Amino acid sequence: MKIVAVTACPTGIAHTYMAADALHKAAVSLGLKIKVETQGAMGIENMLNARDIAQADLILIASDIEIEQKDRFLGCPVKQVSLESVLLDAVKVLSAASDHAA
Repeated sequence: MKIVAVTACPTGIAHTYMAADALHKAAVSLGLKIKVETQGAMGIENMLNARDIAQADLILIASDIEIEQKDRFLGCPVKQVSLESVLLDAVKVLSAASDHAA
C-alpha cells in the first residue's frame, strides 16, 4: 500500500516534523510505502507532486489546521487525523488508515 501524507501544526515547528518522522518509522514497521510532505515554518517541504498523489492508495492529512493546496487531493481517498494522534501512536493511525483505504 502506498500512502502520501501531509503534516502541519499551528506553529509549524517541532510537532510537524515529529509527526512526519513518526509516520516514516511506523510505515517501515508495517511494511507500507509512505511519502510525507511537511507544512511548517519553512513552508512546504518534500512537496507531493501529481504523480505521488495519483499513485497513492490513500492521502493522510495529519493536522489540526487547514493545510495549504488541499485542492490537489480532490477526488482522492483522504483521511484526516489529528496531529496528536500521530504523535501518540503512529502505528495505530497507519493501521486504521490502511483499513480505511482497503
